[in-house]
Amino acid sequence: MHRISVNGMQVDVIRKDIRNLHLGVYPPEGRVRVAAPLCVDDEAVRLAVITKLPWIKRQQTRFRTQERQSPREYTYRETHYYLGRRYLLNVIEDAGPSRVEVNKARIDLYVPVGSDAARREQVMLKWYRKELKALIPPLVDTWQETLGVTVDDWGIKKMKTKWGSCNTDARRIWLNLELAKKPVQCLEYVVVHEMVHLLERNHTDRFRELMDQFMPQWRHYRDVLNQAPLSYETWSY
Repeated sequence: MHRISVNGMQVDVIRKDIRNLHLGVYPPEGRVRVAAPLCVDDEAVRLAVITKLPWIKRQQTRFRTQERQSPREYTYRETHYYLGRRYLLNVIEDAGPSRVEVNKARIDLYVPVGSDAARREQVMLKWYRKELKALIPPLVDTWQETLGVTVDDWGIKKMKTKWGSCNTDARRIWLNLELAKKPVQCLEYVVVHEMVHLLERNHTDRFRELMDQFMPQWRHYRDVLNQAPLSYETWSY
């Protein structure tokens, strides 16, 4: 990947073995990225970006005005998200085992007396991971049958630039831990997105046709994912 300048705007360019050029604008600040065929030079990429400048500016404006969270400190009545819903954090210092419990509008976080923000975050992340581990297998099983593909392995990890990824050779998909905070439909969309890569490796026209075939509403779920409150880190898809 390398970077070019277009009318003072920095654009990331990735060369791939694809037929068509694909342009995307990503949160939180509206980073512009172009996936270009190997035979397309930088000047052609620059011209393609220029033709899309009005659309790019609209997307960047939307991201800049989108609600976003400040860094979490894991304090009493701080806002946290779980499966797309907003909860207020209730920190309970307790001598028992650390744990998380969800109530109607509250997340109860049980932690040792005197625990700091790092310890509280560790407990929350462990809980988010456990919740995702329960949600993902049924989705993978259902979509393996629907798509006619086999996922040999899957995992969850913190990812700074993607909601998910797929190693097509190992038939392994990775999902962003942050998805535990998003609506379950968004999690399913990312699972399907990565599994469709087992049918089509790149984001080609065929890839989008397959997404349209198997999940016609995928663009809606993608928009919901992108419109949800942004973390203070840089997530993109």
